[in-house]
Order: sequence, then structure tokens, then C-alpha cells
Amino acid sequence: MASRVIPVEPFDLVIFGGTGDLARRKIWPALFRRFVAGQIEGDVRLIGAARGEMDSAGFRDVVQEAIVEFGGEESRRKANLSAFIKMLSYVTLDARGEAGWVELAKLMRPDRIRAFYFSVAPSLFGDLAKRLHKHGMADDTSRIVVEIPFGRDLESARDLNRVLARHFD
Repeated sequence: MASRVIPVEPFDLVIFGGTGDLARRKIWPALFRRFVAGQIEGDVRLIGAARGEMDSAGFRDVVQEAIVEFGGEESRRKANLSAFIKMLSYVTLDARGEAGWVELAKLMRPDRIRAFYFSVAPSLFGDLAKRLHKHGMADDTSRIVVEIPFGRDLESARDLNRVLARHFD
């Protein structure tokens, strides 16, 4: 039986820690492969957020280099890579302060599915969730993905779940 790729609805995805090692080696190349396979199409925004000072053009260069290095054979096709890179934006953001949050909120569209990928230290999860809520970016249709491992054991993982739930009540 042949596998079938089902395209997803247009969405806005924010990768917190978007310039970090995990994002460079795994997340951006994986999203690129989903794009090439036809699962990501249409009006999609992929937004990197991190503390490093950079503009969107510089960020696109960083992601392009990462995809060429870690993305496999498909990354050599310039047409695919060029189309994917056009979906990218970047926001310099302070996870524990207020810098960058207004700019990020302006990039989010009200009529789109929103997902937030926390590719950061677990100690920042609560701060990020709190600011997403405070700035009106997260609602009951939004999704948060946390990069594992989080916590030291089952009880500390449950503690994290309680912290995140408190910010979205």
C-alpha cells in the first residue's frame, strides 16, 4: 500500500530557540522535508524566535545553511529550498522580559492555526506560556509543543504540566 501525504491547513508556527542547535540540526530540516513532500503548502508562516539580534534576512541565511548541511539530498534542489525559505520570519525576543513580544504578536494571524514549539530549556517554558497568554497569542485552538526531555522524572514532568495549565486557564 502506498503512503499518502495529507496537506495540513495553513498555520503559523513559532519555534522558540529557532537558532539553537536542535532547531538547526533537526527542526528546520524536518519542516523542509515536510514541505518538499507536499504536507506544508499554501499560506504558512514559520517564525524563528530567539534572543540573538538578527533580522529575517539573516535568519533565512542561517536556516538555509542548516538545511543544506543537515537536510539531505532534497536540500540541493534550489527551487524547493528557495520556496521554503520565503516562509520564514524572525523575531529577537526575551523569554523572561517584554522585548520582542509585540513584534511577534503582529506576525500572528487571527484566522490561522497557531503552534508554538519550545526548543528551549525547560526553565523557560512557564515564562513563554505566560507571555503568549499575556500578549493574546494563545487561545483554546493553539498548540504548544515542548521538546523533551523535560523534568527529571514523572513527578517533575507533571509539575511542568501544572505550570503550563495555570497560564492557559
